[in-house]
Amino acid sequence: MASNKRIEVHKTEDALIKRLCEYIENISKKAIEERSAFTIGVSGGSLIGALAKGLPGVKTEWSKWKIYFCDERIVPFDDTESTYGAYKKALDGVVPIKDDQYRKIDPKLSAEEAAKDYIGKLKADFGNVQLPRFDLLLLGMGPDGHTCSLFPGHPLLQETSVWVAPITDSPKPPPSRVTLTFPVINNAATSIFTIWGAGKADMIKRVLADKEDLPVNQVSPKNGLVHWLLDDAAATKLNGL
Repeated sequence: MASNKRIEVHKTEDALIKRLCEYIENISKKAIEERSAFTIGVSGGSLIGALAKGLPGVKTEWSKWKIYFCDERIVPFDDTESTYGAYKKALDGVVPIKDDQYRKIDPKLSAEEAAKDYIGKLKADFGNVQLPRFDLLLLGMGPDGHTCSLFPGHPLLQETSVWVAPITDSPKPPPSRVTLTFPVINNAATSIFTIWGAGKADMIKRVLADKEDLPVNQVSPKNGLVHWLLDDAAATKLNGL
């Protein structure tokens, strides 16, 4: 096991969410103490409901949070496919995060222009750096082993410098998106995958035990940590790894 990779297995989904939120609380506290800001990138899907359930118990200075999107679909904010829209709906009234703390895409732009616009927003926050360094990225894993909008076999897996890239041929609809690239993902201080359910067991085995050449296995920061938080059901085929 790579020295920067940690695997934890918890008995239930609820225990998993509790552990994830412990990490969020501790990482946000440290970042706010050091820089008076906490930069977190979030993914969509089932993570949204998990955070809506767990974040109210987190002790943090919410006003210091800046929330970014690991990837986003080029759709209006009121579209059910909008990750930002889903977070707003799930977290409004649940945690005291204001709208201007989200760093949103401009959905009126093409994917290419939206990616450039989002890079501008990152540069405004992170300054003149070679790569932004997020305090925390909450990453997801698709059934094909993709993460963010970085899909198996796609040319974007080879991107070496651009911070945010457009994708117009996503194999998973909607086709037009923007995504953080691996140079940015692998510059984060901490990344966390939170995976639960028996339906993920086969892919977890392929990723963590068999170490297949899949996008999720390209998450390997040189100066950061990757945590895999699993429940018993997702970890059933790891054989005690």
